[in-house]
Amino acid sequence: MAILPIIQYPDERLHQVAKRVEQITEATRLLIRNMAETMYSAPGVGLAATQVNVHQQIIIADLSEEQNQLLVFINPMILSSSGESELEEGCLSVPGIYDKIDRADRVTVTALNERGAPFTLEADGLLAVCIQHEMDHLLGKVFVEYLSQLKQTRIKAKLKKRRRENF
Repeated sequence: MAILPIIQYPDERLHQVAKRVEQITEATRLLIRNMAETMYSAPGVGLAATQVNVHQQIIIADLSEEQNQLLVFINPMILSSSGESELEEGCLSVPGIYDKIDRADRVTVTALNERGAPFTLEADGLLAVCIQHEMDHLLGKVFVEYLSQLKQTRIKAKLKKRRRENF
């Protein structure tokens, strides 16, 4: 397995819309394993294939402390959502930046697992927010784009300064 490079905001590749996975192959399963290793080492609780420059509809999540409850969603679709949540979110593509985003508190999502079997999952709280956050990546949207233009400009400047200081 390998740790994959994570694309950093405001890289334009984060705005590319992901394509449906037409066939789940061994290469797809290897990508999922590499994504999991990348997410765990970052560390994070969710990752979309878009963030590792693979523009396919694949997201993963694991909210467990032990990092042993990996959820894989291929071609995910939200069937319903309800309630309101305003949790602070962060993103592996926007390191060190956190802000509260309004999202649904409960979602019902359908997807395929890594073996190609369809499933439906009802999620609430942090898992529901995580699923919505990662699915946004598949649509080419990063969580900071829900924020005001002023906040987005400040975040871009902060990240640019941080990159300059690290080189």
